[in-house]
Amino acid sequence: MEFYGGYGMAYPTAPFEQNYRCYSASFIDKPHLESGDKVIMPPSALDRLASLRIDYPMLFEVHNPAASRISHCGVLEFVAEEGMIYMPYWMMQNMLLQEGDIVRVKSATLPKGTYVKLQPHTKDFLDISNPKAVLETTLRNFSCLTVGDNIMVAYNNRKYYIDIIEAKPSQAISIIETDCEVDFAPPLDYKEPEPVRPAPAPPVSTSEAAQETPEPEEPKFNAFTGTGRRLDGKPAKLSAGPISAVGASGSTSSASAKKPVGSGASGSGAPAAPAGPQRAAGKLVFGASGSNGTAKAPPPKKEEPKPEAPKEEASKFQAFTGKKYSLRG
Repeated sequence: MEFYGGYGMAYPTAPFEQNYRCYSASFIDKPHLESGDKVIMPPSALDRLASLRIDYPMLFEVHNPAASRISHCGVLEFVAEEGMIYMPYWMMQNMLLQEGDIVRVKSATLPKGTYVKLQPHTKDFLDISNPKAVLETTLRNFSCLTVGDNIMVAYNNRKYYIDIIEAKPSQAISIIETDCEVDFAPPLDYKEPEPVRPAPAPPVSTSEAAQETPEPEEPKFNAFTGTGRRLDGKPAKLSAGPISAVGASGSTSSASAKKPVGSGASGSGAPAAPAGPQRAAGKLVFGASGSNGTAKAPPPKKEEPKPEAPKEEASKFQAFTGKKYSLRG
């Protein structure tokens, strides 16, 4: 009890504190309560507050003992039924209150805020043309802000929820008639853009790879590319080169193959070969077959001088031009 001016008038110094059953604003048909943080209290609360030394504007601490949740609010009217208090539904959600739960209301004095940091739940709030102007208009309906609260901002028939993550100079501040700096944290659904990576090279198809990488050429088959050797063991005068293919009858298939010297061919200009049994050209004969099936030596003949082949023909390969030998000697 204190006395003022010597008149003996006593003013109690204890703060206002009372328990009420809370209900949302829809029970009293006052939907505008949802756009701020003010509550509606019974008339008896006004009578009690008038007899106490409290600071104006009236601010209150709202405590939910069951969930250990604390927030702060202002008062709009004193028209509620006795024992009841009506508050915005978003505030009841913050404090984990259900309709008809007991809540403790206590008068409080809060410092004027100088700084507050807000974090929208969705990045859609930042898509508003002027979010700071919308927020300033909305906060005119608020008396105080408490760190940890989630306030609701209604704009263009949409509801945006914002968390109070930091406040100065204390965890709960008054924003009535004060210049308060406002800062925004990235929205909860905001994701950092991933660094742009260079696009991988497109896969090269098999046909394109075949065009770009030439395949090694397969070796072509060349028939009879060996070196010619003589049957009598003498060294061959011709260099290695392709040999003309020989047919089944033993004669050369190439039109350029020359006939052996002394073969008796007409038109060659060479004398006829010595008389004897006729043989197929190009075949080796180791003995002639007689009438009795025994090999006989040919009668001795006087060898005639053989004309020399033209020099230009000597350098060419001639097939089967070696000497013949008899098995009997």
